[in-house]
Parts: sequence; structure tokens; C-alpha cells
Amino acid sequence: MLANQRLLPLGFVPLLIGSLIWIGLSARGVEIRGTKTSTADTRIEDGLVAWERIYSVLTSPRCINCHTATNHPQQGDDRHRHFANVIRGPQGKGVPGLSCISCHQSANADSTGVPGGRNWHLAPLSMRWQDQNDQPLPSAVVCRSLIDRAKNGGLDGQALLKHHEEEPLVLWAWNPGRRLDGTMRTLPPLTHDDFVAATRQWINAGMPCPR
Repeated sequence: MLANQRLLPLGFVPLLIGSLIWIGLSARGVEIRGTKTSTADTRIEDGLVAWERIYSVLTSPRCINCHTATNHPQQGDDRHRHFANVIRGPQGKGVPGLSCISCHQSANADSTGVPGGRNWHLAPLSMRWQDQNDQPLPSAVVCRSLIDRAKNGGLDGQALLKHHEEEPLVLWAWNPGRRLDGTMRTLPPLTHDDFVAATRQWINAGMPCPR
């Protein structure tokens, strides 16, 4: 009987050790169960933060002026209607006699204030980022349209990243040239490198969209 009483405390040793480990990890903010879920949640949260940075660029005048919901492009930081009654046309490139490339050449013409770039055209209506009242669409709506391959030209994540990295009309947003009065057009709120980095982070997080 006495021997058993002496051995009894030894049975608590594993329990004591386990308790001390649990307390130590908890003090460091480590969750014992659900660690994978917590990591996934953090990754999604980081992806959503990256998306909002992307959204700030997509809805800046340099981008949204061509991603309209209207039958015409827009101009300027105030996003007013394109002069000369320019209209979209069947392929987003204007109409015969008033096509986009009639004025917009392969490079900016700073002497006249006319911007330019390769294959100048409006984005398709499936990629519109404003509503009929000329207001930017909500972040969640723009996000879902960007990842919808039926709307975005069949681009998956890596193709979207390449588009943001290399597409000439995307790059133009960071080299928009001068206005007719000689002043520089404003740039998007992120540098191009930061925009690409945010795109990569968002894609690596699984391209999450806000609810």
C-alpha cells in the first residue's frame, strides 16, 4: 500500500509535462488545434489586403477611363466624356472614320497631348469597372469579374499576373505622358512594381474576393 502511494505521483509526470508545454505555447500565441486553419485564414486575409491595393489601381482614372460601362471612353482625372463624340464601336476600337488609332498612335504625342500605346482600345464591357451612374463598382464585384475566365478573356492566375506585368496598355498607366498644357498626367496610387507584387500575393493566396 505504501509503495503504491509512493509511485502514484509518477503517474502525473506526463500530464504535468504536457500541461507545461501547452501553457508555454499558448503564451506565445500558438494554437494547438486548428493551426492549419489559422494559417489558411491568415493567408486569405493577406490576399484580401493585396486585392484592395490592386483595386485602388484598377479604379484610378488611368485604368477606369477605358474600363467604362458606357458606349464611350472617358478622359482626365475627372473622367469626363471623350471629346469629338467618340464611341465604343463593335470591337471597342471606335467606328470607321473615327477609330481609336486615328489619333492614338503607338506612343504618347506630348506635343499635342494625345496619349498613345499599342493597340489602343476600350476594355470589353464584361470588364467594366463602373456602373451606369459613372461610379466605380464595389470591390467584390470587380474582383469577381477579374477572376471569371468567361469575362476576362480566359486568363487564369498566372496569365493575369503576366497581363499586369507586361501588357503595353497596362504599362501605359505608369507612363501616360503629358496633357496639352504640358503638365504630366497623374499616375496610379501604386508603383508598377508594387502593383505586380500585390497581384502576385493575391494570386498566391488563391485570388480571394471580398464578400
